Amino acid sequence: MRFKKYILFITVLFLGFIAQAQQETMYTQYMNQLLSINPAYAGAKGVTSASIIAREQWTGWEGNPSTQTIYVHSPLSNETGVGGSIVVDKIGPVSKTDIFGDYSYTITYPNEVYLSLGLKAGVSFYQAQLADMTITEPGDPSFAVDIARNFMPNAGVGVYFSSPDYYLGLAVPKLITNKITIEDIETGAVSKQALHVFLMGGYVFDINRFFKFKPYFMARGSMNSPLSIDLTGQFVIFERLWLGGTYRFGNAFGIMAQVKVNDQLKIGYAFDYTTTTLSQFNAGGTHEVFIEFDFSFGRGRVRSPRYF
Repeated sequence: MRFKKYILFITVLFLGFIAQAQQETMYTQYMNQLLSINPAYAGAKGVTSASIIAREQWTGWEGNPSTQTIYVHSPLSNETGVGGSIVVDKIGPVSKTDIFGDYSYTITYPNEVYLSLGLKAGVSFYQAQLADMTITEPGDPSFAVDIARNFMPNAGVGVYFSSPDYYLGLAVPKLITNKITIEDIETGAVSKQALHVFLMGGYVFDINRFFKFKPYFMARGSMNSPLSIDLTGQFVIFERLWLGGTYRFGNAFGIMAQVKVNDQLKIGYAFDYTTTTLSQFNAGGTHEVFIEFDFSFGRGRVRSPRYF
């Protein structure tokens, strides 16, 4: 049974690297993690902002996908912003760590309208500990050697257009399609990172002075892979409580809640449940916890109120 689970993990992994599935990390609370996708978002909040997110997918399944992420970004001036992120992904014997930096340049228009252009650059570290796996056929060369790519440089670009009521963004976070191979084994198979394109947007509707409705979306596309679309809606209550749900077409649905504890601290939780055939292995669902803290240092140009 354990062997079958690991074979499924490896299958999912390598299908991803030949662009049969999405490789980039997906978040339910993706609006709070735009920096991982779009470098033009660096400094967009007008203050130094740090966030941590932990995502446990398919809980209750041994070796389930797990993601831990740290982001920090800040404006340097009214025109420029910088940021950085560390993303650690694990699934079974496979792990990947991304370390990236971001830079943005913003053009300001009247009525708090902004157009930002961004650049992203960094490296990925990839490991698959295949030799440590217990298999039913010892000696299989495909599992005799670990895979390790300890330096995969990459770069990305993005555009982010925003106002107090809406936003629209387009990004390609990784432009280089690094190859991953098993050295010294003639399998004829070569895996590589796929180029992904992200389109995102949202709007805030005023219901009354106490309630607002915030619908937004994200679409992901890559070569030879089906388009993935997330639709999300949240009610903003008294500028302090966010309640809503999300649907990923043909994949999963989820619910989320976020609380703005004070002007600096925001925390959130989301739960997903897959609608695919994997649901039979996913009784525990997917859990995601989010914490964000803004450091104004007494001089930040906070764009208030902030809905994006």
